[in-house]
Amino acid sequence: ALAVYAVPPESDGTAEQSVLLCETCQTQLDNPGNEDANHWRCLNDSMWSPVPAVQVLAWRMLTRLQAEGWPQDLLDMLYLDDDTLAWAQATGEGQTEDARELHRDSNGAVLEAGDSVTLIKDLNVKGANFTAKRGTAVRNISLVQDNPEHIEGRVEGQRIVILTQFVKKN
Repeated sequence: ALAVYAVPPESDGTAEQSVLLCETCQTQLDNPGNEDANHWRCLNDSMWSPVPAVQVLAWRMLTRLQAEGWPQDLLDMLYLDDDTLAWAQATGEGQTEDARELHRDSNGAVLEAGDSVTLIKDLNVKGANFTAKRGTAVRNISLVQDNPEHIEGRVEGQRIVILTQFVKKN
């Protein structure tokens, strides 16, 4: 039986941003590392679909399987326009951990949503008329998705944006 799969990260559930997948495809897609390369040989034909969601999924799976050899040959032939390629790369598929845009503190430690950090410098908070003092703990931070140099946190009851270069992870 086929099921609708909304292609992440920004799928609104419409047909243009979704594909139909068999149960095996969906399981392997949701669990990286458990792929059966032979099951995905159908990408040889489906990657030529004019539907961008199908192209995105084909690119991601071929990228994930490229060590098998034959997927790399298909990737070399596959052409995606700039918008479709940006969508395909939006989840970080095919990038090493170092290449992904991760939020890092002043020491290079990876920051995640919910972490606690400490300010390493006095920071003047614009528009709030106070200074966030060095050594202030900021708990339960949230990450600014479109900028890996920014985090958000609450200091003295105000929610502020903080540059990651001025914090260290607790």
